[in-house]
Amino acid sequence: MKKNRGSHSFGKGLVCGALLCVMVMVLGGCGASSLLVRLGLAGLSSGSSESQLEDKMEELQSYIDNYYLFDYDEEDVEDSIYKGMMDGLGDPYTCYYTAEEYASFMESSSGSYSGIGATLQQDYSTGIITVVNTFSGSPAEAAGLLPDDILYMVEGEEVTGIDLNLVVVDLKGEEGTDVNISIVRGSEVIELTITRASIEVPTVEYELLEDGIGYIAITEFDDVTDEQFASALEDLESQGMESLIIDLRDNGGGLVDVTCTILDSLLPEGLIVYTEDKYGNREEEYSDAENYFDGEMVVLVNGNTASASEIFAGAIQDYGVGTLIGTQTFGKGIVQSLIPLSDGSAIKITVSRYYTPSGNNIHEVGITPDIVLEADTQSGEDNQLQRAIEVLK
Repeated sequence: MKKNRGSHSFGKGLVCGALLCVMVMVLGGCGASSLLVRLGLAGLSSGSSESQLEDKMEELQSYIDNYYLFDYDEEDVEDSIYKGMMDGLGDPYTCYYTAEEYASFMESSSGSYSGIGATLQQDYSTGIITVVNTFSGSPAEAAGLLPDDILYMVEGEEVTGIDLNLVVVDLKGEEGTDVNISIVRGSEVIELTITRASIEVPTVEYELLEDGIGYIAITEFDDVTDEQFASALEDLESQGMESLIIDLRDNGGGLVDVTCTILDSLLPEGLIVYTEDKYGNREEEYSDAENYFDGEMVVLVNGNTASASEIFAGAIQDYGVGTLIGTQTFGKGIVQSLIPLSDGSAIKITVSRYYTPSGNNIHEVGITPDIVLEADTQSGEDNQLQRAIEVLK
């Protein structure tokens, strides 16, 4: 029996500087500010840690009230405290979203939004954000943005190390408005102004190759991807497809429930993936085999194949229903939940580890393809795709 599939998906917080001089006087008469009241810290009395937190916050607020030179927005300070709390966990996949950031994030995962039309990926070990590709006909393509460009600044602010979802929020905006970015290409820094437009996210592209070989590329797993994949598969089968190549190269992941829905149409009956939380509670996803694809399959992967894409590749490999070709995958074997809060904000927080059907957790390890083949970047030909065609022939 299938479990209900939830909405799981695979910033810099508060930065505090040291005072440059020692204040020897006692600050008095400030009391708890409106910010402390809003944070629920004023009047705390239960527990030593809560009392220490209140005292520390009041001390900081006193220095701000008495000495800070500039005006500031209390909401910005409050948001930074929440961001800092999540950032302090030391997990690059856990973060806080303001109400505006959360609304924008949900819009971009729905399949359409107003923005520049590019797929970005972040190396969580370095914080560097790179361009994976640009959508055909998009503002990003028209502006000359290229794969492997490093996104350095957005509107004059450096974005290295900032949570990618928050950077995407800054890149999006009202249709017809401009966003100024700086990219690094080789040793050159290039300034670009891109005019935002309405974007329909093409998460699935497909075509029928020679000898009845179908080809489906999935760029990410969004809300619309399972429907797009089902339509592509149906169309290819109507054209006489006998075998299938699924391209997950540079697919950084997405929604687990969408991934499992697609796998349900490809796998025999059985376990797709399972997760375990900090208490050892286990949740399982199953395929019912009602729409089992019985043709030969190849899945293309590389070092940017991550998270939900690795769930996909791991299940295909464990069942032995397809051949993995390419290079070692990224190695993200943990799952995040997006949790809305009462004020319209939200947190994304790591809640569990996931395991392939055979019980492997690939976090910080990745998946080794059945055929390891580096991409040939010199010839201009896709040698990994050609090898996949040879295997299926």
